Order: sequence, then structure tokens, then C-alpha cells
Amino acid sequence: MEKTKSEGFFLVKKGAAAQAFELKTLELDAPADDEVLIEVEAFGLNFADVMARKGFYREAPAMPCIVGYEVVGRVSRNGKNVSAELLGKRVVAFCRFGGYAKHVLTKATAIHEIDNTPAEDALALCTQGVTAYYMASLLTPVRKGDRVLIHAAAGGVGSLLIQLCKLTGAEVIAKVGSKTKGELAKSLGADHIINYKETEYTQQLKQILGDQTLDVSFNAVGGRTFRKDFHFMGAGSRMVLFGGAELTNGKWGIFSQLNFLRNMGLVLPVGLMMSSRNILGVNMLKLADQKPEVLSECLKEVVSTYKNGKLKPISGQTFNFSALAEAHEELGSGRSKGKLSVFW
Repeated sequence: MEKTKSEGFFLVKKGAAAQAFELKTLELDAPADDEVLIEVEAFGLNFADVMARKGFYREAPAMPCIVGYEVVGRVSRNGKNVSAELLGKRVVAFCRFGGYAKHVLTKATAIHEIDNTPAEDALALCTQGVTAYYMASLLTPVRKGDRVLIHAAAGGVGSLLIQLCKLTGAEVIAKVGSKTKGELAKSLGADHIINYKETEYTQQLKQILGDQTLDVSFNAVGGRTFRKDFHFMGAGSRMVLFGGAELTNGKWGIFSQLNFLRNMGLVLPVGLMMSSRNILGVNMLKLADQKPEVLSECLKEVVSTYKNGKLKPISGQTFNFSALAEAHEELGSGRSKGKLSVFW
């Protein structure tokens, strides 16, 4: 089969988004036996993309490369082992990078039909929704009465975590960086709001908990917040680490990375056993590589929960493809709420 000519945003250098990306032509091979080719309508932005742009994401391909984990579009070609019924279907899809392009190749098992679901909703349900569902429902199911701290609670993952945790009857403490983000978290069901820009968040957390402890911390920040959260964890507690946002604030290259690790401190496994505390790491790219069926299951459940009206993805700003740099800087600034989407 002939190749497909397309266009995509290549990450060509580290640093500011305006200089980091270039729109260039590319050619895609015909779909493999178990793949589909998708003509892309819109793609989503994730914080891992910002990490890749700043040179902090070790999993990113060597530059020049096309990043991006999820797209919405229509299946335009399919491999010989893929049902022809999928042709022309509108789908949301995971991709192992390559999402910032007008066409994407991906496994047929990594797609889900969405009919007329708004693209920005579907994109929020993909990488971020699946991450939230995997952590709160499969990896360490949140139970009724659990006291849960959610960092970056107004973001794409955090806003969905609030809702999933409230569905189980948990007590949710949402950590945000502004009054408007706090209002958003409250509207989604959060029981307590911590604005870390007002006072040190551990002081507010101590007031909320009193003599109780945390059951779960969903921590996308890392660094010094790891030790701070760990102090509030009790027997049976779980800390889920799924990001390193604090690292993006570093300005000194390798020294900032070393300081990031130093701030997290040293935890001995025997200490975890003796105190019955747990630390769980989440890297969805690794999970996709080794357990793709888990992501497929999570995507199916997240879309079903959304269609049943029990989950409301927060659609943040939408951007035209010509404003990709602006969208990237907005996501990296910490000002954004919900999912940022880019349309062709």
C-alpha cells in the first residue's frame, strides 16, 4: 500500500514553545495488520508533553520527533486483521507519541468509538481520564470514608480524580493554586479546598485532618511535596506518584534534577513495611507498552461512566493548530484548568 502524506508538529529543540515546534510534512506507512490510520480532528495536550519540551521526559523519542498521546478523528484505513466496519468511524485513540499530526497510526485495540461526543470531552477522557480511573479504581481502589489529597486538583487528571473519589464516598481534599480553581474543585464535589498560594499547604492540611491521617495522596508534583505528604500518611495509606511538576520549575539543568531527587528524600522498604505505608508509581506509557489491555479496559469504563452522566470532564481552552505554542505555554504555566485541546 502507498504511504500517507501528512503534516505534524515536530519537537525540534528544548525550551520555549515558540521555538521548540516546527510544522513539517511527513509520510506514514500503511497500517500494520493490527493497526488503523486515523485522520485527526483534534489532539490533546498533557503535562508530559511540557516535560518533553523542557528536556525532562526520558521516555520521549530523540528529536526531531512528534509527541502527543491522544487524538480524536475518523478511521481512514485499516490493517488486514482489523474489522472493515471501523472505516469512517469517529473515535478517540491513544497513540504512542505522534499525536501532534493530521494523521496517526495506532493499534486498533487503542481506539474507542465516540459518535458525536465533543472532541474536547473525549480527549479529556483519554490519557487523563484513563490515568485517573486506573489509579483510583484499579491500582488502589478508593473506598468510602477514605481521606484523599489530590494535588493539581483543577487539572485534567485532578478534576476527574475528584469525581471518581466522590463516587465511592471518599472525603476529598483538593489542592489548587487559585481561588477560581478552588471554586471549580468545590463544584466537582471536593469537601475541602487548599490554596497553596495563600499559605503553606501543610498548615492547611493539618487543620483539616486534625488528629487523623491521609489514606491516599494523588501526587503529580513530587519533589519536596513527597516528604510533606508522607508525614501525614497513616497505616494502610497509599501515596500515588504520577508526575514531577516541581521539576519543570528548575532553571539549572542537571543540578535542578539532582535537587528534585534530594528534596524527595530516602525511604527504606523496611520502613514502609513496619509502618504499613505504601508508595505507588504510575507511568502510563510503560503500562501501555506492557499491559495495553489495561488501558483498553480503563478507556471503555471511563467512556461508559461519562455516557451514564456520572463523570464530567472539564474542557479547558481550545486552540487552533496555529496557536500550539500558546497552548503549550498555557499548560506549562500552571494557570490552565481542565483539558487543553488543539484543533486542525
